[in-house]
Amino acid sequence: MSLFRKKSIQTLIQEAGKKDVTLKKDLGAFDLSMLGIGAIIGTGIFVLTGVAAAEHAGPALILSFVLSGLACVFAALCYAEFASTVPVSGSAYTYSYATFGELVAWILGWDLILEYGFASSAVASGWSGYFQGLLGGFGIHFPKALSSAYDPANGTYVDLPAILIVLLITFLLTQGVKKSARFNSIMVLIKLAVVVLFIAVGVWYVKPHNWTPFMPFGFSGVATGAATVFFAYIGFDAVSTAAEEVRNPQKNMPIGIIASLLICTVLYIVVSAILTGIVPYQKLDVKNPVAFALQYIHQDWVAGFISVGAMIGITTVLLVMIYGQTRLFYAIGRDGLLPKIFSKVDQKKQTPKVNTWITFTLVSVFSGLVPLSKLADLTNIGTLFAFMTVSVGILYLRKNKQAPKSGFRVPFVPYIPILAFIFCGYLALQLPKVTWIAFGIWLVIGLFVYFGYGRKHSTLNENADSVQKVG
Repeated sequence: MSLFRKKSIQTLIQEAGKKDVTLKKDLGAFDLSMLGIGAIIGTGIFVLTGVAAAEHAGPALILSFVLSGLACVFAALCYAEFASTVPVSGSAYTYSYATFGELVAWILGWDLILEYGFASSAVASGWSGYFQGLLGGFGIHFPKALSSAYDPANGTYVDLPAILIVLLITFLLTQGVKKSARFNSIMVLIKLAVVVLFIAVGVWYVKPHNWTPFMPFGFSGVATGAATVFFAYIGFDAVSTAAEEVRNPQKNMPIGIIASLLICTVLYIVVSAILTGIVPYQKLDVKNPVAFALQYIHQDWVAGFISVGAMIGITTVLLVMIYGQTRLFYAIGRDGLLPKIFSKVDQKKQTPKVNTWITFTLVSVFSGLVPLSKLADLTNIGTLFAFMTVSVGILYLRKNKQAPKSGFRVPFVPYIPILAFIFCGYLALQLPKVTWIAFGIWLVIGLFVYFGYGRKHSTLNENADSVQKVG
């Protein structure tokens, strides 16, 4: 069946090595851990914690982070094995090409376009909240109509600051981005310093009575909160996209993925405990909850510093997300499943310039017009779907004995992949019905694109030697 034609693991690795210019293997375990923390700590902790506490979990937001963290740890172990086994760029899209075949790979690629695209939009929206909060401290305010997403009832029509930051990041990317582990590490240290500063200042203002009732919305609220703050963990899978630039990926990829996730989980739990301890959870439904909490206890000088640090941190996440989106478009275009213009590289700047501006258009429309909570839900369902597929992929790898004996291997198979699938599936079921409907429509559109274009133009049609047929 041509729908499930595959690229073997050996073929994928050989193709990556045959490129005219192979990527320099410069990254070690520390660099990857910093990359992971840099990609994870952003909008989730600085923005969504407030909404999740106010609307869903209350002080039990701590349990929401634990539940989401568990789902991610199980999924991260599965990602770590794939990253060790298939050290090729493309993340879950590439892994699916090796295990399930082209149709599933396309569905995953289309799903990841949703993940990176809406994540970029949500991050831009969060950045806008902090930027406007910072300007507000100086008495500068955007016109209300241009200050937030489309909501005529509140007098807002477009989030102009969100569009402007996406424009700036896109321009930077088209100029040629040299990935520097040192620069990334500096940005991560700034972000970590901001988080630690909040903890160090806020812990003295915690009032335990703010933690009661601990679970005002019941366990269902905790579960819904977990599905919402799941967005805060997105980013560790970005580590797997760096696979071709890692020294000894079999050892270093798993360390980078798992270490970054564990460090962020601990920080998230501590921050959420302090946040709900300082401010009654009902008052946290704001776009900049961490800075708001410090203003609430009249530590405005720290709040200003937090806003600047959060903006710097969120900017780097936005850069990674938009970069990831453009490179995903590039990989899918290179395989022929999207028009070749997506894989066209500007000779002077050596960047996929056209697809970067296409990405800008999509991201700016959504970040400018769609409310943050809707963006986060759509990102979450796309990511959970990818995690569930990768979990099943590990079972498939083991059953078909495709995985080499060396490198990282998920312990306690089949239990860990099954737990990853169940946890992620459970979180996905907590998302609103409208999110599922939107996700279903997105996948149907994707199938139309594949059968109308991708299947016929796939490079596997032209290169039958690299095809393995199922059956």
